[in-house]
Order: sequence, then structure tokens, then C-alpha cells
Amino acid sequence: MKLTVIGTGYLGATHAVSMAELGHEVIGLDVDQAKIDALASGEVPFHEPGLPELLTKHIGTGKLRFTTSYEEAGPFGDVHFIGVGTPQKAESHAADMTYVDAAVTQIARAADHDCIIVGKSTVPVGSAVRLQQLARENAADGVRVTLVWNPEFLREGHAVDDTLTPDRMVFGLETDANGQYTEEALAAKKILREVYASQLAADIPLIITDYQTAELVKVAANSFLATKISFINALSEITETVGGDIRTLADAIGLDERIGRKFLNAGVGFGGGCLPKDIRALRARAAELGVDQSVRFLAEVDDINLRRREHTVQLAVQQLGGSVHGRDIAVLGTAFKPESDDVRDSPALDIAARLHSMGAEVHVYDPKANANAAKRYPRLDYVDSIEQAVARAEIVLLLTEWKEFRELTPEQLEPLVRERTIVDGRNVLDPDQWIDAGWKYMASGRSIKK
Repeated sequence: MKLTVIGTGYLGATHAVSMAELGHEVIGLDVDQAKIDALASGEVPFHEPGLPELLTKHIGTGKLRFTTSYEEAGPFGDVHFIGVGTPQKAESHAADMTYVDAAVTQIARAADHDCIIVGKSTVPVGSAVRLQQLARENAADGVRVTLVWNPEFLREGHAVDDTLTPDRMVFGLETDANGQYTEEALAAKKILREVYASQLAADIPLIITDYQTAELVKVAANSFLATKISFINALSEITETVGGDIRTLADAIGLDERIGRKFLNAGVGFGGGCLPKDIRALRARAAELGVDQSVRFLAEVDDINLRRREHTVQLAVQQLGGSVHGRDIAVLGTAFKPESDDVRDSPALDIAARLHSMGAEVHVYDPKANANAAKRYPRLDYVDSIEQAVARAEIVLLLTEWKEFRELTPEQLEPLVRERTIVDGRNVLDPDQWIDAGWKYMASGRSIKK
């Protein structure tokens, strides 16, 4: 089929490449000429494993090309995916719909034949009804434009696999005054099933629902995951106080199949462009709807998460005798998670920046995210290796759980550091190994009994 993907950031570029991999003809569209030029030359402007290879492959096959022109994309596409950003508004926690509104308006105007617009961006509940009306108002006479909401469930670092082999799909369809799916919506559903035919043939679960439920799926999932992370971090404050072990506690409750072990890793908390933004946007939308009390707990989820960052900063301050001014601190990691160069709302970068603002000499290394971190906080000392970061360090903070950090040994660092003190901000090291080697080891929620 002939598809367009509007927005070629993290979501859009991954979706465009993946749709080409499924055999479709795809145009990726973005208003940023530099981004389009990079992608057209085979360069992915962010780190995502597996994506550069598929991009190069399908530029070569001719199934994938890029443009800044709606006039080119509109007549080409039978299905137009919207993958632009919905950042948090500067003046509030609400999602900014400017880019989504513009994309829907312009592609509807540019379409010269009946087509489907498929929303993938994360939007406030209630947006799809308005966007369907916006599309109809801007479509040319005689051109029918039908909106379907198809939320994305990508994990950074696993986005290609999550697009090609998702654990579920959701189609949100327009309903009439009686709550029945409209004829247009049912026709659009049939076409979208053709787009995803090979995946649906592999028995990937498909949920057909109304607009409102489909819009809520992504923010509800992210809010649940954020709550789970903050729950275990809240308990880690208790285990630190009473002398317990948060990892053992997490293992024990995680064996309950109703709970599960995933996302029960205590540490410096969550970040990135989704979880923090989505829980705040859901709170803002609930307040607009007059049901803010229903998600009031998310304010505490957010507070617990941010509190872990300050806790890590204060831990470093305490270990350095009450002041970090002029002290050498090594920070391993700036990305909010491994296998990503995304530093948006990154706990690691936030902690490094706070320590620097207190007068510390902060030496930072991340395998992929240093360049992006430097754009956001240029005053840190960004270096090119673990060895450079820890040289003469008085304390080492492991803040992003990259594989090369998880596999560190005391013997690697001991000849380089000034003081053998390490804070395992992600609970990924073996405490016994470090303590037996003569290191002072600290981690969230753990009382080391040796």
C-alpha cells in the first residue's frame, strides 16, 4: 500500500522504516529540512538499534523516501500516519496539540482522493473527535478523510521490534450518537487491517474500540508503569531506613503473577519523553474534565520519582563530607535509559547538573548520549571513556544501566580513582564483589550487612 508518515522524529522515523520493511511504499514527511536530508542520506538522527540498517536497506529498495512537501505526500498516500510530537506546554502540564493539529489540517487539504488518517501520537482523551471534524472541514469537496486512532507502544532501544512485532494493536474508531461504529470507520478498519496484515496473521492481539478508549490506552499504560516504579522507590526509602534489601523485596513480590517483576527496579527513577510527560498530561486533562481527584495519586508518583534524584545528590554530598565544592565526581550515564541517546527529563543528567551547580567537578561519560546531553547542559565535562570519567574520582555514580557499566569490576576502576566509593543508582552491580574488593558501595533501598 502507499503510506505516508508525518513527523520523522523517534516515533515517525521508526514507523516509516518499519512500514517499508513490511512491504509498503512509504513517504516520510517533516517540516525540518535538515532532518529530512539526514534521513534521505541514510543517517538516523538518534540512536536506535537496528534502525540505521533498515533505513539504508529501504532507501536502496526504493520503498522509502522523504519529503517536506504535503503537496507530494497528500496525492501519494492512501493512509497517512500522524507521528508528530505532543510536548508538554510551557505554561502548564497539558499536552501541546499544535503539531498534531497542523499535520491533520495540512494532509487533509493536500489529499486529492479518499484516504485514512491514522493518529499515533499520544494525545489528550477527546482529541480524536475534534481532529476528525478538523480533517473533514479541511478536505476538498468530494474527498472523504476518515480518522482512526492507533496508539504506539514503543520502548526506546527496542522500537523496531516493537513496531514489527508489537504485543498488541488498538484501533480507535468513530462512533455515532448511538455508540455504533460509523460506516466510514468500519471501511477504514478494513484498510488498516490490510496495512498490518502480516502482523495480524501472526496472531498479534487486535483491540477494536472507540476513539476515547484508544486515546487512553497509551497514557494509562505509561501511568501504570510510572506508578509501579515509584511504588518500589517509595518502599526503598523504607528499606534504607530499617535495614532491608529492596531487591530481595522486589523479587519476592514480583513472584506474585498478579504483580510481576518488571518495572520493580529501585533506583534514581524514570525519565524520558513519555512517562513524565504522560502522567502530567493525564492529570491536566482529568482536571479539565472535572475528575482530577481520580488521578490525584499521580502527583505523588511524580513527586516520589523526582525525590529519588535529590536523594542521590544528597548521598554524594554526605559521602564527600558535607560539600561537593571542588570535588571530582564521575557520572556514568546521561541517557534516561540504556540503548538510547535520549536525555529528555533524564534522572542521570539532572543529578549530574545539580552536583555541578553545587560546585563539583563532574566528569561524565555515556556511550551514546553525551552529544545530546551537552546540548542541554554544556557546562559538564563530557569525556570519551569510562577511564577518563573516573580518573581521580572521589566518588563514582552509576546512573544509566548500560551493559558496559553493568559489567564493570572493582579491578577496572581501582587504579584510576582517588577514592573507592561507588553509588549504584540502578542496583545493577554485585555488592559483595565491590565490598570484598575494599570499596564503599551504596545503592537505593539496600542495607549492606557486611
